Amino acid sequence: MDVVVGRVAKAHGITGELAVDIRTDSPDQRFAVGTVLATRLRDGSTRELTIAAARSHSGRLLVRFGEVLTRDVAETLRGALLLADTAKLPPPEDPEEFYDHELEGLRAELADGTVIGTVNEVLHSPGGELLSLDHEGRTVLVPFVHAIVPVVDVAGGRVVVDPPEGLLDVE
Repeated sequence: MDVVVGRVAKAHGITGELAVDIRTDSPDQRFAVGTVLATRLRDGSTRELTIAAARSHSGRLLVRFGEVLTRDVAETLRGALLLADTAKLPPPEDPEEFYDHELEGLRAELADGTVIGTVNEVLHSPGGELLSLDHEGRTVLVPFVHAIVPVVDVAGGRVVVDPPEGLLDVE
């Protein structure tokens, strides 16, 4: 199974460098020189790219791939998803840490066991992580903090949500 670790935002400069929006908590590890990432292009096709260099720049990474030598080639990668194989990911060191793919698809329920939806994805925003839940046919964003999501039970296939008043209200 592959997990998204970045998305190509745009070409940067004239030598094939790419601005990448980070989708991982471990960018130094995922974008280390020599790492091979699967890349899913906008048309659905895939290819492998090898990281030649990566550096931080204005909240993004500027990444150079060995196979991308010109701006024209870089432009064809705009919007591509950069993927890492989950089988190659080490287990998190902290028991309170989870990979996004481990949470996606989990049942979301209240403390009393009432099912309120399913975790669609984990969103990484400047203000912190959010769980995107499918709740009664609509998307609800839940801050992924211990006060609101006190239990994450990956083995049991569930997260427990203690929503503040109004968070789940249907309008």
